This record gives sequence, C-alpha cells and structure tokens, in this order.
Amino acid sequence: MAMSLRDRKRARTRQALIDAATELFTRNGYDETTIADIAAAADIGARTFFSYFASKEELLFPESDERIQAAIDAIATRTPDEGPADVLLRALRDTGNNSDDLVSPLAALRLRLTQTVPAVRGRALQLQLDAQREIARHLAEAFPDQLDHVGAAALTGAFIGAIAGALQALLDEQGQATDPAALRAAAQAATDSALAPWRRHLARD
Repeated sequence: MAMSLRDRKRARTRQALIDAATELFTRNGYDETTIADIAAAADIGARTFFSYFASKEELLFPESDERIQAAIDAIATRTPDEGPADVLLRALRDTGNNSDDLVSPLAALRLRLTQTVPAVRGRALQLQLDAQREIARHLAEAFPDQLDHVGAAALTGAFIGAIAGALQALLDEQGQATDPAALRAAAQAATDSALAPWRRHLARD
C-alpha cells in the first residue's frame, strides 16, 4: 500500500531528525547536544520534535518496535517445517533485508553511547527486556509442544544476546559500519551458529 503524501512527509522529517542527531552526537557529544539543537538541524521547531520522539534516548532506537513486530510476524507465518529457532532466524534475515538499522552508522554510535551514557544504557536494557518478554510469549503460544514459557524465554534471550554480542564485536572491530551488507552477513552467520544447538535440541523433542 502506497504511503500518503502526509505519511511520506512525516517519514522524511523523522529520518531528518535521526540523521541530524547522529551527526550532532558524533561531533559534539550526547550530553552536549540538546533537543533544540537536533530540531534546528532538521529544520523543525523544538516542540515538533516530540511529535516524533519522546526523548533523545528514544531517537537512538528508531526501529526497535519494527524488529519486535518482524519476529512476531515470522512466528505467525511459520511453516510446518519451521521450528522456534528457525522462525527467529528468518525474522533476523527479513529485518536485515528491509533495513540497515542494526549495521548503520547510528548502530555504531548507539553501541558507543550505550557503553558510556547511563541514560542510553538504561533505555537499551529496557527495550531488550521488553522485546524478550513479548517475543517469548508469542513463541510459547505458537510452539506449546516444544516450549514452555521458561524455554521460550531462554531461546529468545539466546537469540537477542547472540545478535547483540555479534554486532558489538563487529562494530568494535570496524569502528564504523562502513559495509552494511558484510556486517549483516557476519551477524547473521554468528547468530545462526549460536542457535544451532537450540535447533538440534528442539528437533529431537
């Protein structure tokens, strides 16, 4: 379904805010950059900023909801031959095919700020916990013969932890996400490897 003119305009403004914040945080520092600075760089009023993001922290995680929804959609559209780990890995592939958010310059900045700014670290942890809880609930409901709620939570934690760990190592190593396709492929391969024992275990059940 095609986006309306209004929706396209909102999407452009939202992206302008993300791009402006990425540049300002990198150049001037996170704490030193104000919401007014970001809004001015994106050519909007400071009050208008809050129509798009509730805070600076939220702006750093613009696609977190979409990633959760991708996992839920993959679970809902599972095929008879897909197990719980398979649908999560498919969700990761689909997300990578549709967006570079996990391997973008913003991702490298987000990682650095998560390590150094308590407010960003707190937001990242909350989003991760919320994602694990929501995805695990859907997994347990979709695969009741293979996973109880504890097993679903453990698998989801392994999945999200594998992605986070792989991306942290890759972005630490490269400094900047200069080749999104290569980073995406490496993260996918690492996550596939991390979930291989789960796939074998669940296939035996």
